[in-house]
Amino acid sequence: MSLQSTLKALSDPIRREILDMLKGGRMSAGDIVSHFEVTGASISRHLSVLKDADLIRDKREGKFIYYELNTSVLEDILLFVKNLKGDKHDS
Repeated sequence: MSLQSTLKALSDPIRREILDMLKGGRMSAGDIVSHFEVTGASISRHLSVLKDADLIRDKREGKFIYYELNTSVLEDILLFVKNLKGDKHDS
C-alpha cells in the first residue's frame, strides 16, 4: 500500500477512532457501528478505506465480520516518521 493512501485513511477522525477502538482487540462490524452516531453505511465506508490502506484486516465468521489492526503497516508508518525526524545524535 502507498504511504499516500495510508495518510489519507488516517486523516479522518472517525477512522482514527476506529483504529483506537481496535487497539483493545478485534471487534465485530456491529460493535463498531454501535459506537458511532452515524449510519452503518458510513462506518462501512470508513472500514473500507482503512482496509484499502491495509491498516485493518477483516475475517468473516458465520454471519459476522470481525476487524483487527494490521500492526505491521502501523510499524512502517512509525519508522517513516522516525526517519523524517532524523537522529539527534548525528549533529
